Amino acid sequence: MEPVSRFPYGALLRLPGVGRLFAVSFVARIPHAMTGVVLTLHVVTSLGRGYAQAGLVAGAMTVGAAVGAPWRGRLVDRIGLRRAVVPSVVVESAVWVCAPHLSYEALVVAAFVGGLFLVPVFSVTRQSLSVMVPLAQQRSAFALDSVAVEVTFMLAPVLGVVLATQVSTFAALTFVGVTTVGAGVLLLWANPPTRSVASLDAPPVSGRREKVLGPDLVVVLLAAVAASFVLVGTDVALVASLNDVGRAGDVGWMIALWAGGSVVGGLVHGARHRSPSPLALVAILAVATVPAAFAPVPLWLALAVVVAGLPCAPALSSINATLVRLVPEHRRGEVMGWSGTMSTVGNALGAPLCGWVIDRATPGAGFLTAAAVGGAVAVGGLVVLRLAAVRRGPVALAVPADARTAADVADLERTPADVVGPETTPSDVAGPSSEPADVTGHEKAPAAV
Repeated sequence: MEPVSRFPYGALLRLPGVGRLFAVSFVARIPHAMTGVVLTLHVVTSLGRGYAQAGLVAGAMTVGAAVGAPWRGRLVDRIGLRRAVVPSVVVESAVWVCAPHLSYEALVVAAFVGGLFLVPVFSVTRQSLSVMVPLAQQRSAFALDSVAVEVTFMLAPVLGVVLATQVSTFAALTFVGVTTVGAGVLLLWANPPTRSVASLDAPPVSGRREKVLGPDLVVVLLAAVAASFVLVGTDVALVASLNDVGRAGDVGWMIALWAGGSVVGGLVHGARHRSPSPLALVAILAVATVPAAFAPVPLWLALAVVVAGLPCAPALSSINATLVRLVPEHRRGEVMGWSGTMSTVGNALGAPLCGWVIDRATPGAGFLTAAAVGGAVAVGGLVVLRLAAVRRGPVALAVPADARTAADVADLERTPADVVGPETTPSDVAGPSSEPADVTGHEKAPAAV
């Protein structure tokens, strides 16, 4: 059995600035996590429109976020966190403070603009963790980040529903605007480093931008699509299963159980020294979804959703941890943005396809569709990597030069399939006392802020 560290998270949170980063990112994610449900309730109850039209508003925000994420990430890479985030804070706060007073048509446009300028809390947090945390502890860091996201999405929508139903949707949207400003100010105050001093001191690369998109990176981005497809398909099928037997009131606690399974899985994953590759974890996520297709409501379905939740946070955190290993520091913001876009694509494909299958068959078929498509993408990615490894042979630059540590030296002759293969912390090479990389201080490198 693989060893499990007893207290990896305490040591992680004691690293300089890491505890503050987790606290700031948790608070800063709340507005985004509650916006979808608040918009839906506002369109349906206050504007008197249908759920399809509410979905169009939410879809406009999603499209805006998918388009804007790589762009915002590239700005963070080029001009630093503060200069990149200030326009997002200004535009987003204006959008959500004005939103309660807009017509439906104007709200669709505003939602798109809000998504386009979404404060990049998710990508910045992961980009900063890759700089602030030693390689040996990054699995724990990304696992804890995924757990924090799960908790945020358990609590924030509930707060949004309470405000919208017990006060008003106007108050709820205004709260989103105010907290967006607060989130942006918190992020600007914390100003977590997104580049190490070594990377900033390196001479700029002349000529064309270096190519980072290879088979290994592409398949990890596809793993993000597959994971999101499985998760949103499971969500739709779970709601349909409960509605089908007249137990719509059980949706809330069932989703809480699902998220609880993910929290447990994420904490265990982060404490282990080894784990499967992200593609293998997405395949496991797909397989873990299958029992829910055959589980009677409600007891067995409750157990099935806990099982389905266990690989969620591990798969997502493994994708993020692998991405930062494959990309040089000065391109990580952009690539983390693309990761967010790929997750959005998975959501956009999974919800309608699984819903279409459910309408023509049963809710159980929705679970199976999510599992089949997600699993097929994951297995296909593994096959592509293996074929690429056979054709190209060993690749010495699989880990970018400015992303390497001493622990990477032994990895330089590994094939692309190995790079996104089973993760191993370098504690056996660098030792548990590895120091974090020298990171950008607020006084040392003002150009980076």
